[in-house]
This record gives sequence, structure tokens and C-alpha cells, in this order.
Amino acid sequence: MLKNKKVLVTGAGGFIGSHLVEALLKKGADVRAFVKYNGRGDWGMLSDLPAESQKSLDVVMGNICDPFFVRKAVQGCDYVFHLAALIGIPYSYVAPNDYVVTNVQGTVNVLQACRDEQTPRMIHTSTSETYGTAQYVPIDEKHPLQGQSPYSASKIGADKMAESYYNSFELPVVIVRPFNTFGPRQSARAFIPTVITQALTRNKVKMGSLEPIRDMTFVRDTAEGFITVGLCDEVIGQVVNLGIGRGESIGTMAKIILKLLGKSEADIEQDPARVRPVNSEVMRLVSNNEKARKICGWEPQYTLEQGLEETIEWIKKNLHNYRPDIYAV
Repeated sequence: MLKNKKVLVTGAGGFIGSHLVEALLKKGADVRAFVKYNGRGDWGMLSDLPAESQKSLDVVMGNICDPFFVRKAVQGCDYVFHLAALIGIPYSYVAPNDYVVTNVQGTVNVLQACRDEQTPRMIHTSTSETYGTAQYVPIDEKHPLQGQSPYSASKIGADKMAESYYNSFELPVVIVRPFNTFGPRQSARAFIPTVITQALTRNKVKMGSLEPIRDMTFVRDTAEGFITVGLCDEVIGQVVNLGIGRGESIGTMAKIILKLLGKSEADIEQDPARVRPVNSEVMRLVSNNEKARKICGWEPQYTLEQGLEETIEWIKKNLHNYRPDIYAV
């Protein structure tokens, strides 16, 4: 289905984006990787792909906020996977306007380019943060949306623009809504790499709130989910959750990580600087993935523990890329 198809991935240099690019290449796709322009010519996490994979990539560097560049990037593509976004929740408290410009206007630019170019399929990336603290669990796609942070509000806006382009212009778009994802290449902005890198270098781990419950999906499962769900004709114009359906508290997962590292004796300390505002913290996210399973045939292959073991091994080999002493906002 993907062999020799021209596929654009925006946000290709990011954590999930790089894994999606890798999965698409393995399936024979002709991938155009859209990476945010920088003067260093840095491809982000794409630089971690095997050399042969990097050679087969068509890398374009630009900005999702530039509609002219976006249209040029979309030209000739059979599928567009739109992952480019600002995603750090703490930073959205500092720079909310950046989130609106990048996440909402940037998404409109991709939607309009796909409409103008008559792209056969666009896959838009949502986030479980749009649900806010769960009103019921497991969370299905009918759960109300709640803007509990500027980040989540910007993603709600982006999702609704994607929905509107399907309803107004019949643009063939699928909205994929992944729950929390983890794995190799993830930055220290996320709590799992933060715990691992601190535990590898000291006997005290500083964290934010320990009580929130999260549904963690290993990144390779998430990448496969993007492809399987995104290309499923039965869900065009719809939202589909990606998650494993298992919820654990942040504190419990930290203890699992410490046990896997053989450092169960390490202290876990709450750092006030890492705690989110009370009404902004999403306390419980556990997915209902029935739609992805029954309609699209996607099912996660990794357990939480299996994914953590692979993540730990990767971080051990790449610890020099992290700064455990610094809290990454």
C-alpha cells in the first residue's frame, strides 16, 4: 500500500516523527521529511537513523507557519502526515501565542495546501491532552474536550480546523489522537527520560506531581498506529485514539524504572519548579482503543515494561546527549 508512494511527514525531526519516517521507509515509501529550518542544517532525531535510511530521504527545511513553503512541500504527495507542533506543556504557559501560531495556523496551512493540491489523504496529529482530566475512563473519542493548558487549547483548535476541512471541503483527513508516547530519542522534556537520566547519574530523582495517571504507548507502536489508522478508509473525517488502555501513576512508573535500573533505593523528590498549576494538571488519562482495534486493526505490541527496557538501553548509550542537572521546560 505504501510502496513507491510519495509521503510527506511534517515534524519529521521530532521524537515520534523520526520513528514514523523510519517505519514508512521500511514499508517502501518515498519519504519527504519536513524539518524546521535552522542555520546548523540540523535534522533533529533523523540524524539517529541508519546512514542508508538517511540517504534515501528527501529532507526539506522550512517553517510550518509559512503557507508558501508548506504548499511546495505538499506538492506531489500521496499522503501527508502532519506532526509538526509545539508540544511542551510548561513552555505553553510562557509563550501561549507561539502555540496558537504554530499549532493552529500551522495546521491550517497544511490543510489548505492539501486541499489546493488535492492530496488523497492527510493524517493530522492530535493529543490525549485535549481530553483534559478524564470525566470517565477508559476515554473514548466521544469524551468532552477541555483546554486545561494553552498547549491543549491550541491542539483542540487545530483538531477542529481539521474537522472543519472535512465537513466544509470534504478533505480526506484522519485525526489520530495518541496518548502519551515514550521510547528511544525522546527528549528530557518528558518524564520517562528525565527519570532514567537522573537515576543513571545520581541517587536522587527530582520530579513534578507523582499522582497523575498516564497511559504510555511505546513509540514503535505509535508509529505503526499512525500508518494503520491514518490509511484506514473507514475512519476518514473521524478521530481515533492510540493507547494501550493501561493507566499507571507517574510515581508508580518512576518506581518501575528505578527497579529496572537496579536502583530501587534511590530517593524520589518532588521539585516545586516541575509542578504544574493545579487546574492545569491533567490527573487521569487512560485510553479506550477499541475503535483503532476493531475498525482499523491496530493493536499495541509492546508492554510498558518491554518498552521501558528498550528505552533504558538506548539512553544508556546516548546519555551524553542529555543534561540531567537541568530541568527542561
